[in-house]
Amino acid sequence: MEAWPVYLLTGSVVGFIAGLLGIGGGLLMVPILAATFISLDFPADRIVHIALGTTTAIITLTAISSLRAHHARGAVNWPVVRYMTPGIIAGALIGSTLAGQLSNRVLGVIFVLFIYSAATQMWLNLKPGVDYALPGKVGLFTAGGVIGAISSLVAIGGGLLTVPFLSACQVRMHHAIGTAAAVGFPVALASAAGYAVNGLLQTQPLPDYSLGYIYLPALMMVAMTSTVTAPWGAKTAHILPAVALRKIFAGLLYLLGTKLLLDFLG
Repeated sequence: MEAWPVYLLTGSVVGFIAGLLGIGGGLLMVPILAATFISLDFPADRIVHIALGTTTAIITLTAISSLRAHHARGAVNWPVVRYMTPGIIAGALIGSTLAGQLSNRVLGVIFVLFIYSAATQMWLNLKPGVDYALPGKVGLFTAGGVIGAISSLVAIGGGLLTVPFLSACQVRMHHAIGTAAAVGFPVALASAAGYAVNGLLQTQPLPDYSLGYIYLPALMMVAMTSTVTAPWGAKTAHILPAVALRKIFAGLLYLLGTKLLLDFLG
């Protein structure tokens, strides 16, 4: 229970960012939860797995709140969501299963490299140099599979990959963010299921109150505040430019990625 203030504050921040930028907030949650779990003396070689699994479960609840807010504003392209979802589910299950087979150190290095790449992309606002047409059913299924696999492996809601993809396909930014928020739900749900099952199948003891690689106390407390603040972020996304906030977020990602890397090296 000594960690509950961290959980509640984390939920408030990531919920707002999830709604604002159409991302699940996993890039923030994973390093914060990993550092918290280290301080609680969780099994050292399972800390990243538990942080990833718990984060995907939290994103499932945050995504519901965020997508409802964007849907209310007519910003979700539901045909795109429908065609991407089967690929997303398949990819997410593959990604979470692969994560369960990797060591804590390898998984941690993959996440840190991804967080640095994402922060750089956000800071520089890098975008594809060519505009593409929105693909058909097969193309959206394939894109969903790739997004689902990568998102599951590093516990992001899918928005960090979906928004640039849809923007490159000439989808308006507000609609890209809203659609990414909707896509984030099947990504997170399939990922959380994969982490829960893979955690239950492994033989090493996990912390009390865990469902596989999902730590339930953190799930409940973070979700308690993130589901409240996600609609605030979605509302803000429609009235304010997010350029400055995106750079602040990128800077925070650099700091958290470095903190996580130092924890592993230590």
